[in-house]
Amino acid sequence: MSSKDYYPMETKGSPKSYSPHKNGSLMDKNSSEQTEKFLPVIEPGLDSLNKNPEDVDFIPVDHTPPDRYRIVFFIMVVHGIGILMPWNMLINAKQYFEEYKLGKNETEVVELKGKFMFYLGIFSQVPSFVMSGINTFCQCGGQASPRRIIISISIMIIVFIATVILAMVDSSDWSVEFFWITMMTAVVLNMATGVYQNSSFGLAAILPMKYTNAIVLGTNFSGVFIAVINIICIISAPDPRTQAIYYFVCAIAVLLIAFDAYFLLPLMKFYQHHRALVRHQQNTSGPSKSFSETCVLFGQVLKKIWVQALCVWFIFFVTLTIYPGIWSNVTKKDFPIENKYWTVIFCFLSFNVFAFLGNIVSEWKKIPGPRFVWIPVLLRGLFIPFFLFCRFEVENKERTFPILIDNDYVYIVGGILLAFTSGYYSSLTMMYGPK
Repeated sequence: MSSKDYYPMETKGSPKSYSPHKNGSLMDKNSSEQTEKFLPVIEPGLDSLNKNPEDVDFIPVDHTPPDRYRIVFFIMVVHGIGILMPWNMLINAKQYFEEYKLGKNETEVVELKGKFMFYLGIFSQVPSFVMSGINTFCQCGGQASPRRIIISISIMIIVFIATVILAMVDSSDWSVEFFWITMMTAVVLNMATGVYQNSSFGLAAILPMKYTNAIVLGTNFSGVFIAVINIICIISAPDPRTQAIYYFVCAIAVLLIAFDAYFLLPLMKFYQHHRALVRHQQNTSGPSKSFSETCVLFGQVLKKIWVQALCVWFIFFVTLTIYPGIWSNVTKKDFPIENKYWTVIFCFLSFNVFAFLGNIVSEWKKIPGPRFVWIPVLLRGLFIPFFLFCRFEVENKERTFPILIDNDYVYIVGGILLAFTSGYYSSLTMMYGPK
């Protein structure tokens, strides 16, 4: 490590000759007084595209530098918000897509309208899952390569700009084409999201486990943020088109913040310290492994975390089976609230608020431990028949299951439990895995 990459902070008096101290700091040979630690020279901003944050040299010290003002923690929260921003924007704009853009009374359009949330879920989650898998095994440029994160965010911003333009265009004469264009934008958005999500968790994995939870915390706060905006827009701007434009512009703003936050990370001594420790372990582990050796390594890791990995998959399988496709189509019986606020409050807002609370509680209480966490996760599968037996209705379709849960309050409590356990156990299993 070259000394020219570092400069000492100014101290009183003229600097004299220095020699390394055993704990990584520098000592004045003549005075034996400890000077300030060397700081790396880093150019922040767009120039950092050619400087991988993982390549920043940092001298490890015996003690971990503090995360001052919890800046690194909040950077991870911002990335969590950005990761689920596209998904939350699309599903919260349900009224805009179904009532405004697909409101034409034609057989084919009505058919697509009734299946909009189902198609949106498939065209969003499958590409995201596939790209996450590809990003995991394709190590070109490193797991958390800056180009992966920056290109992903840039693609998401461009697609949202195109979505805003589509919102301003009258598509009533080509509603079917608009439907499939929307599905293709969902595919592109979520392919980028898959890479962004996977790379962000790669960044957090080298830090203490609460920083992984910070990303999960951000994903659920993202939903709360958009749900609140949704309610504000319904109150202040009843026009679904105007609401949608507000949604998508907010998404662009948040993604730009996440874009800038990424370049702030390499400047944090806390992150530099943990990255230096990982790099040291990598340097002492020998030469780079071949693809077959990498697969063997993945297999060894999977043997250790297969319970947590399976739990993470099943938690989101149950949640995404119900939310938003089934949940958003559950109607009220006699609850004292206007219909236009029913789904907004007791689906989108309710889910995200209580999932967010579940994330927070997991910071304080971790029950059960890694060995038995699969038991409550498996029991969550009972939520699927619960919601199917509620007042679940799809336009122009007859029910397959009888309505056994006809009480609005029982449905609301069930939704709260689904959301809370989704946030709590997703955080718990994601923290247990890297640990």
